[in-house]
Amino acid sequence: MRIRATVAAVTGVLALSAFVVPAVQADERPAPGLNVPSGAEFSGGAPAEAGAPTAEADDFSGDIRITKVVVNGGEDIVLGTTAAKTFTIAVTATDDSGIETGNTFPVMWHTPLPNGGYYGLVGPEDIAGSCVRQSFTTTTCTHTLKINPRIHPQDNTTAGTWTVRTHALAKDGDYYTKDAAGKVKVLRNSRLTVNASPEPVRKNRTITVTGALTRASWQTYKYGGYTKQLVKLQFKKKGAKSYTTVKTVQTSSTGTLKTTVKASADGYWRYSFAGTSTTSAVSASGDYLDVK
Repeated sequence: MRIRATVAAVTGVLALSAFVVPAVQADERPAPGLNVPSGAEFSGGAPAEAGAPTAEADDFSGDIRITKVVVNGGEDIVLGTTAAKTFTIAVTATDDSGIETGNTFPVMWHTPLPNGGYYGLVGPEDIAGSCVRQSFTTTTCTHTLKINPRIHPQDNTTAGTWTVRTHALAKDGDYYTKDAAGKVKVLRNSRLTVNASPEPVRKNRTITVTGALTRASWQTYKYGGYTKQLVKLQFKKKGAKSYTTVKTVQTSSTGTLKTTVKASADGYWRYSFAGTSTTSAVSASGDYLDVK
């Protein structure tokens, strides 16, 4: 049984475009989880061996269960164009005999391939993880992972929902490999600017509020205009604690924003974007306008 090769060893982050899971033969017990031995081989999309499991195909024996998987503390993972993001995956498993630590090994992937591999993959920096025994039967193991926008997302099509595959091993030998154990959104970072002018301005005179909505590209590694998106123009009067939405404006074909409104009081103007399934929410820093 082999995992097809291009990388000679697993150390730290698995910076791969696809992960091929080892085949499970009918006459042998599955290896205890996704623990990848030193010297294991990987392929960036090479065909898997016959019998390799595909996504959504859980494999288990006995009464062990994976009861909870939390990615990045329950928050979205937002990536720009250069900086890698470090996050955690916490896996909780339970069995009446107790849980063997160091066997959860979660990997996060975007798209299952027909040959049994994965498109887009992030593996743990610490394979054993940090395990805390909650009770005699239940243990939570937390792993640190790092996702790099120039390695792991592949391209902009991998923005959106990623899935976690993980494993657990009980002290009595029961095992559970869960293919869709958890979900998390990996989003393209967005930026938003604003400028209210002229300033100062006389009370009830018309002002022009401009700005631009851009987002990270995982193909060009630059920020480009996010077109045809609805963005809220908001105002916070001087001394107030919160912003109020004045109107909704649509970005242009280049991601720019422009609208007019009457200025009635001193305060802060900003644009606010709610985000999409692929792109993070963002609000511009308020631009203070002095009204005479």
